[in-house]
Amino acid sequence: MHGRRSQILVVEDDPSILLGLRVNLEAEGYEVDTANDGARGLALARGEHDLIILDLMIPEINGFELLQTLRAEGNRVPVLVLSARNSELDKVTGLDLGAEDYVTKPFSLAELLARIRTILRRAEASSEKAAAPWRIGEAKIDPRSRECTRGGERVELTSTEFDVLELLYSANERVLSRDRILNEVWGPNHHGTERTVDNFIAQLRSKLEADRSKPAHLLTVRGVGYRLVR
Repeated sequence: MHGRRSQILVVEDDPSILLGLRVNLEAEGYEVDTANDGARGLALARGEHDLIILDLMIPEINGFELLQTLRAEGNRVPVLVLSARNSELDKVTGLDLGAEDYVTKPFSLAELLARIRTILRRAEASSEKAAAPWRIGEAKIDPRSRECTRGGERVELTSTEFDVLELLYSANERVLSRDRILNEVWGPNHHGTERTVDNFIAQLRSKLEADRSKPAHLLTVRGVGYRLVR
């Protein structure tokens, strides 16, 4: 990534797989940290990494719990699940909890490396895009300072309002359900309801839309959720 080696954390309790991944990833030029249990993995995951490769059936804290904890803490590092659990439910659960990709064991090393490259390219492109100001109609938002202006006037956004807006913006005009917005912004153990999301969308519309009663950007998709059209 622009002159520095990408840093990958591998959380895996099978010593042969862990060693094999480390050797091959380092041969590809990556810096690699490893952990063989969930507690150690979670501690390392709170550091600086560009990608986490995560087994699900690991001791102390399982992979689902580790991933859920990271996302609840606001950690958005890309996670690639690598697991022998190959049921559709497991895959859906992993992706719904915020994994970027899900690869089942046994796996092709060449395919795994290709998926890693894809995730890192996408993350880098997203990071570069995130650094540039966003434009939503007449509003201009600086994601680094989290400041917003509209028509040259400063618009005060609360931290949570900004988080909701950022999530919708990063969805690239895809529809997000109220439940997903609740989980992503407030965390899986939140005590809010779908009405909480509705209230925050209403607040954002009052600040960003020319006519909050006829929104042009923060759109309701009836029976599903919301999407942001730039």
